[in-house]
Amino acid sequence: MKKDHQAAALTLDEKIRLLTGRDFWTTHPIDRLGIPAIRLSDGPHGVRKAAGLEETGIGTSVPATCFPTAATLACSWDEALLRRVGQAIGRECRHQGVHVLLGPGLNLKRHPLGGRNFEYYSEDPLLSGKLAAAFIRGVQGEGVAACVKHLAVNNQETDRMRVDARVEPRPLHELYLRNFEIAIREGRPLTVMTAYNRLNGRYCSEDPWLLREVLRRRWGFRGIVLSDWGAVNDRAVALLAGLNLEMPGNGGVSEAVLRQALEEGRICEADIDELVDELLEVVLRLHEAAGEPAHAADCDAHHELAIEAAAAGMVLLKNEGEVLPLAEASHLAVIGAFAQKPRFQGGGSSQVVPTRLSSLWEALSARWPADRRSFAEGYPDDGTIDETRINEAQRKARAADVAVLCVGLPDSYESEGFDRTHLNLPPGHVALIRAVAAVQPRTVVVLTAGAPVAMPWRDAVPAIVLAGLPGQGGGEALARILSGQVSPSGKLAETWPRRLEDTPAWLDWPGAKGVAPYGEGLFVGYRWYDTRRIEPLWPFGHGLSYTAFEYLGLEVGKPSFAADEPLELRVRIRNAGTRPGTEVVQVYAHAETDVWRMPEQELAAFAKIELMPGETRTLVLTLDRHVFHRWDRRRSDRVAVGGTWELRVGSSSRDIRLHTRIEVKTPPLAPVLDRFASVREWMQLPFGKKRLEPLVETLAREMAGPEAPPEGVEFMRTVLYDLPLHKLVGFTHGRFSHAMLEEMLARAGVEGGTSA
Repeated sequence: MKKDHQAAALTLDEKIRLLTGRDFWTTHPIDRLGIPAIRLSDGPHGVRKAAGLEETGIGTSVPATCFPTAATLACSWDEALLRRVGQAIGRECRHQGVHVLLGPGLNLKRHPLGGRNFEYYSEDPLLSGKLAAAFIRGVQGEGVAACVKHLAVNNQETDRMRVDARVEPRPLHELYLRNFEIAIREGRPLTVMTAYNRLNGRYCSEDPWLLREVLRRRWGFRGIVLSDWGAVNDRAVALLAGLNLEMPGNGGVSEAVLRQALEEGRICEADIDELVDELLEVVLRLHEAAGEPAHAADCDAHHELAIEAAAAGMVLLKNEGEVLPLAEASHLAVIGAFAQKPRFQGGGSSQVVPTRLSSLWEALSARWPADRRSFAEGYPDDGTIDETRINEAQRKARAADVAVLCVGLPDSYESEGFDRTHLNLPPGHVALIRAVAAVQPRTVVVLTAGAPVAMPWRDAVPAIVLAGLPGQGGGEALARILSGQVSPSGKLAETWPRRLEDTPAWLDWPGAKGVAPYGEGLFVGYRWYDTRRIEPLWPFGHGLSYTAFEYLGLEVGKPSFAADEPLELRVRIRNAGTRPGTEVVQVYAHAETDVWRMPEQELAAFAKIELMPGETRTLVLTLDRHVFHRWDRRRSDRVAVGGTWELRVGSSSRDIRLHTRIEVKTPPLAPVLDRFASVREWMQLPFGKKRLEPLVETLAREMAGPEAPPEGVEFMRTVLYDLPLHKLVGFTHGRFSHAMLEEMLARAGVEGGTSA
């Protein structure tokens, strides 16, 4: 079947059938025309192919490489690595006959208690979007479609099937849609999945503004828009909004809905044809790719990549007294059940059955002789306090040179389907930390978690390593970090709060009565903490190394430039330590303006650089034009913010090493004119000034009174200039008439303004 006349060759029944899945995982084929089915599979950190087409396959799927979850991958800040992980997963998809991988997930982390945060990258849209784009390019380079999810503003699991996320236009466009825009423009995914929730009153699967105006018209998306499983409430409304594919199949229920909508005239066949053409273009493209030679799915190589990725995403939060890396001669007490039975991924639909699984105890056993290591379980599976286990751990910790203490969040604390209610570790884990730290001053806490946790014990231990949710290679990766075989280079992709009351959405989370108000607006994550001068537990971008980096100099391509031009920065950096290491250089932009309400600073660029001891290199970073643009609600578009900006370069959002100022030049903006625009704004147009200035001057003197001092006249002049134009009719008692108002509105439409 040729691509240029797809829908025309189909019967109406065939077209309708194509718009809903055949079963849980596949689309309908049309055998008489040679139109094949495509198979979709959950991701995003590995292929989760169910054995049967009507099975969810959670916990029973075909084995595949389980890479670190997005929360851990994001801490690598490494686009090249994300692309390689995407390539490996794409190859495994090809090997398993999967055409569409349901990932990446890239919703912003609005609140640390979000139950699905481990599946998402960051609280920052630039970091999220760039990493997602790289992952997409990797997957799709193997002839498999990536599926960006969940569009949009899917930030909580509480009431997720129907909650209405209420977000003002500026934070919506600058934060919650910006990450998707970057991923779609730069990654060019073939599919996009809509979220369950409502956005400003409309279900995302049924919102024509979101799916047609934003996704297709503004961002240029060409591909399949599909629903999350069970997200459609009215198939006819979703069709008109631009949803190509409803998943999963429902035995013909949705087909009947569409036929009835056709009979009642609520939709027409042309609406169906449009969506079918878009869908079939991707279906046929994927099957063409499936017929081409594929790279081998090398499980051994992919396991090694999973180890590399896990190590790159682990964050050294604290290392007082250089407890790490561990000395080879040290006697280790390895404590905590997670050391032998690792928690390596999150719960819910993303669970991958790994091809193998590396534990820390196993990996350390290959490095330390049996007589120089010991193990204590420390806590039972449910994380409750067990004094017998704690006492055993204390004895072994006291007898060792170093205690490596493995704690974190168990599956019951962190999963798709529910949000956490607190930041605390299980009580048995906290009691164990305090007990071990009391007898062993050289205690290393290894934390397994996909999201921030409280650390009332932080000052009691000298070293803390965030292992995240590191996938099947996490144990070996952690051993490489602890032993010094790999120097840690991970940086936090989200802010860790000291307490819930400090979080931006504290007053609104998770909403009530079906509504989640986003009252914090623009101030999400580090934007909130930095602007409010609130000290976090660990700041955005934080992460230590086994070496030290000196930031030696910052050069800007030109100190004054137009806002629509890219800006090049050159940062000179030196490894001043004795070990090889990798640094993530972060650039933040601060606008010195009173016109716009702005966060203190926002991430503008980032890059990784690897340096040998004593090596100095210059890193070139490019800031694109969006850094200096903000969303203007009245224009429904981005506009450049001119004036002085400070560029800050550092190792985290709170560790700024270099800074410089630049001048951003912007063209004058034509006023947005309607009946509610002020008299002052209307006077920016020549005809407006000619018509209104004499009238305002006369009226100001009349209203001030004949004996008024100059300041009285000036006060009335200011009041009148600030009036919405239509109110001038009443203030002049009709001297400025409704007819004059309508004449000015009509004239503005052809002289550079925007009429109502």
